[in-house]
Amino acid sequence: MAIKPTPDDLSAFLDEVRDVAPIKPRDRIVVPAPKPPPVPVQSLLDDRAALADSLSDNVPDEIAAESGEELTFRRNGIGHDTVRKLRRGHWSIQDNLDLHGLVVEEARALLSDFLHESVKRGLRCVRIVHGKGYRSANGEPVLKRKVASWLTQRDAVLAYVQAKPADGGGGAVVVLLKGLKREAPGSDAEF
Repeated sequence: MAIKPTPDDLSAFLDEVRDVAPIKPRDRIVVPAPKPPPVPVQSLLDDRAALADSLSDNVPDEIAAESGEELTFRRNGIGHDTVRKLRRGHWSIQDNLDLHGLVVEEARALLSDFLHESVKRGLRCVRIVHGKGYRSANGEPVLKRKVASWLTQRDAVLAYVQAKPADGGGGAVVVLLKGLKREAPGSDAEF
C-alpha cells in the first residue's frame, strides 16, 4: 500500500530542493525510435474495396448487361487484341483455383488470397474454376456472377475470358494479371 504524502510533506520537500539546479547533459546520444515496417497500403485498400463491393452485390454494368452465356471483361486501356490472345491461349495458364462446392464467403476469401499471391509471385495468367451451377438451389450459377464481379473490382486483373472447353468451358475463366514492374536495364536493382 502506497503512503500518500500530506501537504506539509510536499511543502517541506519543495523547500529543500528549491536551490537545486539540473545537471547539464554532456555527450549524450539520442537514439531515434525504430521505423515501423512498411505496410502495403494499396493492396489493403484494394482488398477492402473489393470486399465492401462484393458484400453489397454491386455488379458492374459490363457484367450485368451480358447475356449470361460467356463472361468476358477487359479493363479500360486494354485492347480487343489482348482479349483475343487470351481467348486463344497466347499466355499459358500458370496456376489454378477451384471454387467448386464452396459457399460465397469461402469463395471470396480464397479468390482474394489467390489473386494476391499470384500477383506477388509475378504470375500473368491464371484460371479460376467457379463451376456451372448445376448443384445450385435454383440451378443458376451463383459463383459465376460473383467471381466475375470480384475480378472486375481488382486492379491487378487486366482482362478475363471464359475458358476453352478443355480448360473448363462455361465453368471457368482465364484471367490476365498485371505483370511486375521491372527496373530499367543497366540499373543497380537485383532480380
